[in-house]
Amino acid sequence: MPRSTVNDIVSKNITMVLENLLMNYENSQLPTHGKGMPTVVKTNILIRSMGPVSELDMDYSMDCYFRQSWRDSRLSFLGPIKSLSLSIKMLERIWRPDTYFYNGKHSYVHTITVPNKLLRISQDGDILYSMRLTIKAKCPMELRNFPMDRQSCPLIMGSYAYTSGQLVYEWQEGSSVNFVPGMALSQFDLMGSPYRNLTFVRREGEFSVLQVSFNLQRHTGYFLIQVYVPCVLIVVLSWVSFWIHREATSDRVGLGITTVLTLSTISLDSRTDLPKVRYATALDWFLLMSFGYCIATLLEFAGVHYFTKIGSGEIPLDDEEWEDWEGITSEEFEDTFRTMISCSPQTVHPEIVDTNTRRRGSLLSTLYSDGVTYEDSCRSITVAVSSKPSTMERQTQTELILPLWRQFLYCLAGDDAFRRRRQREVASSYRKCGDRISRHINSVSYIDRVARIVFPASFGLLNVCYWVIYVSYQEEFKWQDPPFGSITPISH
Repeated sequence: MPRSTVNDIVSKNITMVLENLLMNYENSQLPTHGKGMPTVVKTNILIRSMGPVSELDMDYSMDCYFRQSWRDSRLSFLGPIKSLSLSIKMLERIWRPDTYFYNGKHSYVHTITVPNKLLRISQDGDILYSMRLTIKAKCPMELRNFPMDRQSCPLIMGSYAYTSGQLVYEWQEGSSVNFVPGMALSQFDLMGSPYRNLTFVRREGEFSVLQVSFNLQRHTGYFLIQVYVPCVLIVVLSWVSFWIHREATSDRVGLGITTVLTLSTISLDSRTDLPKVRYATALDWFLLMSFGYCIATLLEFAGVHYFTKIGSGEIPLDDEEWEDWEGITSEEFEDTFRTMISCSPQTVHPEIVDTNTRRRGSLLSTLYSDGVTYEDSCRSITVAVSSKPSTMERQTQTELILPLWRQFLYCLAGDDAFRRRRQREVASSYRKCGDRISRHINSVSYIDRVARIVFPASFGLLNVCYWVIYVSYQEEFKWQDPPFGSITPISH
């Protein structure tokens, strides 16, 4: 018999079988209607891809093959054909479960090039119904440990109308939840996908429900490169001001403000993809810590400026006057000093003092001003000459030696009397000849010297504590039953 003839006969037999099966078939009734037992629907999922996982919207997406199978004895048949693959048009003529996703937000069946559905019936009435879905479901997230967090994203499915006395869902044994080999997520590691059967109680009764949870652990590499390392470098950059002279007010303040603004930019950018939650995340705490150190650097300079810097903190000389002192010998220094200051004021003759001598005299009169008498200067000339500095460093003035806690209290109180007393003491120190040039024209602030050690040490210690706490402490994945209105879980 020709093959074409055999095919025609088989096709006619299939058509006849289907017509006979559907002749008295009622597609609005359950397969077990009137038998006193529920219809069992076995389900399995093959996941092709997952993502993206959105923290802002607290949802996730996945592409999967969603398969359901059940037995409908009304569609059993006899014959040489073991199973029939039917057109999706037959779905409208037979009963099928009204499965929906409890936590679904937007799901759809792929329709290119045709609706991606499959329907197959075996001789004993077993029906396989498969479709390709893209599912977007809600994922309640706890972001306190972000970005070192773990998330458990559930997928919950069940019947929309049938209670557990009419329809029961079960995971298919052996192949309940599977993944395509090589599937990976860009921001997470998939740690597991436990599943279970549940029964939920609603006002209408008990409903059979299936749940699978995708346990995810976030990758931290992106945040280390984009947030953590830049923040650490910016904080370290703010410490450069501890090595800048306190006279450079604009430089130190400008550096501090720049670091704060840069951290603000990083902070705003890191929060764009996060929801406005009521609690602080691990990333927020790190940014706040970095902010705190940058602000503390500015406040440290405020204390330095208020307590240890009198006036401008600089010797009032221009560049030409400093050049006059470059390379001066001890004899020239002594001649200038003797010419400007003698034991009697009448011995000074302006007409015999040259220009350079006048300039050098201006320097010395600046250093030894405010009440220095000719007699006092004359008696101390030997000490002054012997203490001429080899190089006149432009350092800052030496501050009054006070306990740090007292200086801090003065700073908080804004004590003007303390500041005026500092000015008087510095001015009176200029009246002493001897080695005051090297001691009182500039020194590094004691507060800055302490800050150079305290700030890096404390920041490093806090970083160690931060990473030990958030990396070592990870909560175990636990089953969570999201509150679907008045639904409450019971043991099953």
